[in-house]
Amino acid sequence: MEYFVVGLVALGVSGLTLFSGFGLGTVLMPAFALFFPVPVAVAATAVVHLANNLFKAALVGRKADWQVVARFALPGAAAAMIGAMLLNVFASLPPVFSYQFGGKTHTIDLVGLVIGVLIVGFAFLDLLPRFERLAFDRQYLPVGGLLSGFFGGLSGIQGALRSAFLIKAGLKKEAFIGTSTISSVIVDLARLVVYGLSFYTASFARIPPGMGSLILTATLAAFLGSFFGTRLLKKVTLRTVQIIVGVMLIAVGAGLATGLF
Repeated sequence: MEYFVVGLVALGVSGLTLFSGFGLGTVLMPAFALFFPVPVAVAATAVVHLANNLFKAALVGRKADWQVVARFALPGAAAAMIGAMLLNVFASLPPVFSYQFGGKTHTIDLVGLVIGVLIVGFAFLDLLPRFERLAFDRQYLPVGGLLSGFFGGLSGIQGALRSAFLIKAGLKKEAFIGTSTISSVIVDLARLVVYGLSFYTASFARIPPGMGSLILTATLAAFLGSFFGTRLLKKVTLRTVQIIVGVMLIAVGAGLATGLF
């Protein structure tokens, strides 16, 4: 079941990332979190996200504005490492609350609560019309890198903030896509270093059997989605998709925050 759900999500959403306001990591991480502990889901999402961005970088990376990349992605990489280390700290803390519901005991841990709230918050950025044109001046690029990188390291969610800051950088369409992709690759590499040194090393026993094959499935599905996305999804009403995905993210985020998932 997990192969079908995660693969389908990766296939569909990776096609939308080329022209939508939400990213692969924003939707794929909750899909992983339905079947695995949240820290495992965040780290697995980072692997798929990086692999897919490397694939896209080979296609569009040559159009990147490297001056913008330096101002945005380098602070983002540093902040992503801090966020990733904080995730490891949260994951080691005991549950903050437990309760009975439906004849079962549900526990709320800090990492699930924080990431659940973040998912709901970023979902609202896509659902509320007043946030559709959220953007910031070019002078705030380093600040945008810090914020998007930090939340990327902590929760795997960074695309909404990255787009909001880069959209006003005075870039042409091709340069915007290339710069966004290269910046995302740099942040992914930084947070994966921390996940590898801290989470995977310290908690290797928590990694479920078969996780590698599931990550490979999601990665290949994301490749297909990126390659065929513009051909298959040009006629999709993007606002409708954003609403559907946003509502689903709110439901999953609420489930993580309350311990139901």
